[in-house]
Amino acid sequence: MRVISGTARRLRLVTPEGDETRPTQDRIKETLFNMIQNEVSGAVFVDICAGSGGIGIEALSRGAVRAYFIENSIRPYKCLVENLHTTRLEDRATVLRSDVLVALRSIRESAVDLIYFDPPYASGLYEPVLALLSALPYVTMETMLIVESEDDMDFSFAEDLGFEILREKSYKHNKHIFLHKRGASA
Repeated sequence: MRVISGTARRLRLVTPEGDETRPTQDRIKETLFNMIQNEVSGAVFVDICAGSGGIGIEALSRGAVRAYFIENSIRPYKCLVENLHTTRLEDRATVLRSDVLVALRSIRESAVDLIYFDPPYASGLYEPVLALLSALPYVTMETMLIVESEDDMDFSFAEDLGFEILREKSYKHNKHIFLHKRGASA
């Protein structure tokens, strides 16, 4: 795994051994950042279930002003801290080693621009995290949420939580869902 573009371009990132995390493949990461490239520079970014931090680090490398990384497991957390040190992006990063629902409540920003959420697929976290995000004050009408899931997951529940699905991008076995609070300008 590597940083694709920006100030940390080509630097290699470490990932924990085993199947505790599911690092986003470089090809999928590149596709994702091509889709959101105009939103990243100057953004406040939140990487939920960050694993070794590849997505949030890519955002920082491409010009995000601040990134919050939420990761509770010790091995991915250690890789994340090492990756931030390797890329020299520690000064713009806040790492929250905590339960995701607790960590989200501890972010003190008036607004967050981009939120990336890639939990373990069978974790049962999708609905509770989106429900909490819909109520947090830093998730504004302009905040873009990007959720990664298995390709066959139904996200109709997101509309009941006040979100609107703007776009879905499917890959071979998974997909990205792009959401805004309902009524947000696309």
